[in-house]
Amino acid sequence: MKTYLVTGGAGFIGSNYIIYMLNKYQDIKIINLDALTYAGNLENLKEVEKRSAYTFVQGDICDKALVERLFRDYKPDCVINFAAESHVDRSITDPEIFVKTNVLGTLSLLNIAKAAWQTGEDQYRDGVKFLQVSTDEVYGSLGETGCFMETTPLDPHSPYAASKASAQLLVKAYADTYKMPVNITCCSNNYGPFQFPEKLIPLILNNTLQHKSLPVYGDGKQVRDWLYVEDHCKAIDMVVHAGRLGEVYNIGGHNERCNIDIVKIIVNYVREHVDSTVGEDLIRHVTDRKGHDRRYGIDPEKIKNELGWYPDTPFDKGIKLTLDWYLGHKEWMERVTSGAYQEYYNEMYKTR
Repeated sequence: MKTYLVTGGAGFIGSNYIIYMLNKYQDIKIINLDALTYAGNLENLKEVEKRSAYTFVQGDICDKALVERLFRDYKPDCVINFAAESHVDRSITDPEIFVKTNVLGTLSLLNIAKAAWQTGEDQYRDGVKFLQVSTDEVYGSLGETGCFMETTPLDPHSPYAASKASAQLLVKAYADTYKMPVNITCCSNNYGPFQFPEKLIPLILNNTLQHKSLPVYGDGKQVRDWLYVEDHCKAIDMVVHAGRLGEVYNIGGHNERCNIDIVKIIVNYVREHVDSTVGEDLIRHVTDRKGHDRRYGIDPEKIKNELGWYPDTPFDKGIKLTLDWYLGHKEWMERVTSGAYQEYYNEMYKTR
């Protein structure tokens, strides 16, 4: 039986990945290590929380003693590192926590995985597979043409992106120096169920439903490549099982859309299906984010050619699935947008 240590598994992508894996495989065990900061939510995992193949442990990836204990107790064959501070705006106001979690936390995981390998136990003869889940933001910003490839130089423009690029380079260094079996995936903007509502789609949907203003950075013409989260989970699974060791794989949906167009799609969907009184007059252009990248675009040809991956979900289908999920889980949205999140939201947008 293969055992996975999944870090950050109560967050948006991590929880979707755990559900995907446990629904796909009968002969695996997943240990979910999550600190349950503001974006971690155990409600995301209600579907699997009672399964014998699933174990949740609350804790920080920087807690060396805890992670070492998990390796002793469960002997994971594979580490999938989703754990990260991930919101760009938060990184601009508080970069230090991003370095702590995203850089030092990744380094700690690498060292413990390497130490387990060096014990010489039969289970670790070939090492502990380590997959670092990264982002297209490590590449910086594109012009009007072209796409990010795995050979694109790293050029991060925000503290968040810099912390993810740093972690990515550490993982590569451990492959080059110690011959650890690693892979790195760089994905485009994910969307789907369970996404914390500081991100564009759930934020705009929630505000539209409440007739609140819809904050759009600058002119709203920043371009992002949108990838349905289950397609991302499928790609990670394929890289874990068949990716060439030491390689980076870009994962994108070939769904480039301007932010303002996403906002208008959401408003129009709510107007047509939920509340005919809302309209685009709710849109409010606010001061642009510092260092805001203009365009991201992923070239996923490498993972398609080598592993046969392709996104199953076209954007028109995926956005409907996503909006319908949130509309069917309003109580989830209400719970996660109370308290600390609401204070943060007010602080971020009150002066823009």
